[in-house]
Amino acid sequence: LHCSRNHSFVTEFILLGFSRNPRTNWILFSLFLFLYLFTALGNGLIVTLIRVDARLHTPMYFFLSILSLLDLSYATTTVPQMLVHLISKNKTISYAGCVVQMYIFLTLGITETWIFAAMAYDRYVAICHPLHYGVQMSQTLCVLLAVSSALCGLICALVYTVFAMNLPYCGPNEINHFFCEIPAVLKLACADTSLNDQVDFILGFILLLIPLSLILASYIRIFTAILKIRSTQGRIKAFSTCASHITVVTIFCVPCRIMYLRPGSEASPDDDKKLALFYNVISAFLNPIIYSLRNKDVNRAFFRLFGMSEDAQ
Repeated sequence: LHCSRNHSFVTEFILLGFSRNPRTNWILFSLFLFLYLFTALGNGLIVTLIRVDARLHTPMYFFLSILSLLDLSYATTTVPQMLVHLISKNKTISYAGCVVQMYIFLTLGITETWIFAAMAYDRYVAICHPLHYGVQMSQTLCVLLAVSSALCGLICALVYTVFAMNLPYCGPNEINHFFCEIPAVLKLACADTSLNDQVDFILGFILLLIPLSLILASYIRIFTAILKIRSTQGRIKAFSTCASHITVVTIFCVPCRIMYLRPGSEASPDDDKKLALFYNVISAFLNPIIYSLRNKDVNRAFFRLFGMSEDAQ
């Protein structure tokens, strides 16, 4: 097929998903439906608890509510469509729909990496400078960190998307993935994607390694401060406030780093889908569990919301 640089003959893509076996797809449908419903319920509940309980109106829970909103939105961008495709013969997505999904997905993902960095800074100030916590982590600073994270996501996702969709797509139009993720879409381009690989690597470096470096620097200072605490119980209590954050950062950022900081030629479709499941579905599913099981403040807020005695805990 002849295809010009600025025009694409592809008007829709076909998302191949995980399997062509109907029985397998029904099993996957049931599994992912459960994961999505739990994700929506868990993250929605955390946002509600933090909003209605005045005791949770602190910087740490402000960022946690944003993280929960991002996780809920992140999963909603891809999972409902994936569920429909699992049980439907029609597995298409329009070209415009693919562009929109790609942009929203990237915006939310990039924003989340910077929110993780903001949460690490919050824990650093709380543990290393507790007497100045109320002043340093002011409401203005918290809002500024949240807004700047969102702006970074909106702008950088636009660069990613424009570079990817500016390429000609002449066919085939089958994306070996369950949603329009850039590495999978680029494989269908009728042009050299080496420039895109370079742009993706540079942006990946900025958007993953810099936030991760800030998180690492914060935790080096935090662990140094924790080791100076004489009481064993005090050290455990201080570390427990950081354990949840470290866990969710690892689950989300490690697969993202593998996906976006490697050459496109090294990508395997099956491996890409597994990695995407981790930072798109599994991470959003686990975050409410990780943050609520060992968090007494969240548990107390839950019991107060439903008018239950805190002794029931």
